[in-house]
Amino acid sequence: FVAHLLASAGMDHAICIWNVWSRDQKKACLFNFHSAAVKDVGWSQHGLSLLSCGYDHLSRLTDVEKGTEIQAFKEDQVVGVIKFHPDNTNLFLSGGSRGLLRLWDIRAGKIVHEYTRNLGPILDIEFIADRQFISSCDVSGGNLSENSIIVWDVSREVPLSNQRIFSSNQVYAEAYTCPCIRSHPFDPYFVAQSNGNYIAIFSSNPPFKLDKYKRYEGHEVSGLPIKCNFSLDGENLVSGSSDGSIYIYNYRSSKLIKKINSHEQACIDVAVHPLMPNVIASCSWSGNISVFQ
Repeated sequence: FVAHLLASAGMDHAICIWNVWSRDQKKACLFNFHSAAVKDVGWSQHGLSLLSCGYDHLSRLTDVEKGTEIQAFKEDQVVGVIKFHPDNTNLFLSGGSRGLLRLWDIRAGKIVHEYTRNLGPILDIEFIADRQFISSCDVSGGNLSENSIIVWDVSREVPLSNQRIFSSNQVYAEAYTCPCIRSHPFDPYFVAQSNGNYIAIFSSNPPFKLDKYKRYEGHEVSGLPIKCNFSLDGENLVSGSSDGSIYIYNYRSSKLIKKINSHEQACIDVAVHPLMPNVIASCSWSGNISVFQ
């Protein structure tokens, strides 16, 4: 979301910009710069450009107003997720299928830092401070049953903790992948969407402990890349679900506030409007997008 505009991307190689409030011309523009399926898309802080990535091994920066590609960043992997630095729009993180995490400088068009730890495919990344970020990967080392969340030091290229934060031998009897990580906008916590059909919450201060007594339950993940997001004020946590519904939780109590039946197929992503917390957009596995008020 940026004001009245919503960006979406999909398997058709295209990025669509939608005019949410228009009744006639809902599709504001269409970008076809990618040559393969697009995995992720995100707005810059000023809302004038978009960063996207996908199966063509590229991250692409697009000028939305002019409708032109500004720059392309080539990698040796499918790029699955990208994230702008929260305080410097000239920097962004990318994560891909080979488990490589990279910090790019847009001005130079080059990699500033690379973070390697024999990781599996990167599922998500999230900044928790200007000098720290979190990564979630599909496989840790050679053990296919263990999946990791790691907190990294941005400038030193090393994990801030040498032990897994989220794994079977630490808290739970079974390991789960975490397809989504989101940092709270104000409080020192972050959440991880778990394929165990719940959202776990962690401290974003060392030693990054899991809260064993609070989790967000009710929705279903079922092995799908189900995303979640905080509202702008941080009071609500909104999640998609494999049953096609949107689940809205109270962040502090973790209680389910509301369930919205949004799609016939799995609801895989949700976005809360940056200015109107009662406006929520969602997309389904079938490619449909809905906006609720």
